[in-house]
Amino acid sequence: MILAGDVGGTKTSLALYQREARGLLRRRMATYQSREHAGLDPILRDFLGEGAAVERACIGAAGPVVDGRCRLTNLDWEVDEESLRRTLGVREAYLVNDLQAMASSLPFLQESDRAMMQKGEADPRGNMAVLAAGTGLGEGFLVGSDAGYIPLASEGGHVDFAPRDEREMRLHAFLRAKYGHVSVERVLSGPGLHEIYRFLREMEGMAEEKGVAAEVTGEEPQRAILRHGLAGGPGPCAEAVRIFCSLYGAEAGNLVLQYLATGGVYLGGGIAPAILSALRRGEFLAAFLDKGRMGNLLSRVPVMVILDPTAPLLGAASFAAAGGVLARPPCSRT
Repeated sequence: MILAGDVGGTKTSLALYQREARGLLRRRMATYQSREHAGLDPILRDFLGEGAAVERACIGAAGPVVDGRCRLTNLDWEVDEESLRRTLGVREAYLVNDLQAMASSLPFLQESDRAMMQKGEADPRGNMAVLAAGTGLGEGFLVGSDAGYIPLASEGGHVDFAPRDEREMRLHAFLRAKYGHVSVERVLSGPGLHEIYRFLREMEGMAEEKGVAAEVTGEEPQRAILRHGLAGGPGPCAEAVRIFCSLYGAEAGNLVLQYLATGGVYLGGGIAPAILSALRRGEFLAAFLDKGRMGNLLSRVPVMVILDPTAPLLGAASFAAAGGVLARPPCSRT
């Protein structure tokens, strides 16, 4: 029995997987609101109760993992491998970055778990990359080898945002005045979408209908922007979504070039499935391919959206089962 975890600033999901001849079978899963708990240990104890005997564990945490410890980026928690071993009573417990866990799911995703953006021609032994926009922006990748895939972590969401035209330069200046350093996460995340909208209203002078403006100033501004933006039209909500899709495509293309991800690039997190119709309108792929002399390389790379929200759990379980080097076995998840 393997315990898999996906620990983030908003929620923590745990699942038990059992190893069988056909792959990994998920037995049980639960999700907790992270901020309602003092740390990971009480959540683990609640989930396991008295009866579950765990042999291995892997927890993906939303933050950099250094020397077996992780201070979460958007939550005042610290998680470490030694504490996991003590709490669970196991010898093999892995603490990895959440995108390292998500990347570990890529070889095992079924067709129904993903939506194709660009078919391309996947190199069967090529590297793969994952880019996940949600509360923040995460990046991870798999390095292909003769033994299988090796999942590696990244904090690429915090690299510098590089404007590509005059309007993006003004957006950068708008954000720099507020935050100082402007990472790509400042524009390519849920809060980033809201910042783009604010930029269009406050700096570009785009008018908004009174009813829509009231919704955007409510408790869930990002949901309001998406709801109105996905409908299209000339307003700032729709324009914010268009800019967001273009930025998503540009960064996905950057990942392919940085990691030579000829095996494919995958969009994870909660936003990509929610805006799939907008991603398919054209701005995303236009920006993805706009890499000068490397455009032909980008045109051959498969691009997919991960539809399964439990992919990070599947990846964490696969990481634990394989000890960090992933072969390509069939995998069942129900």
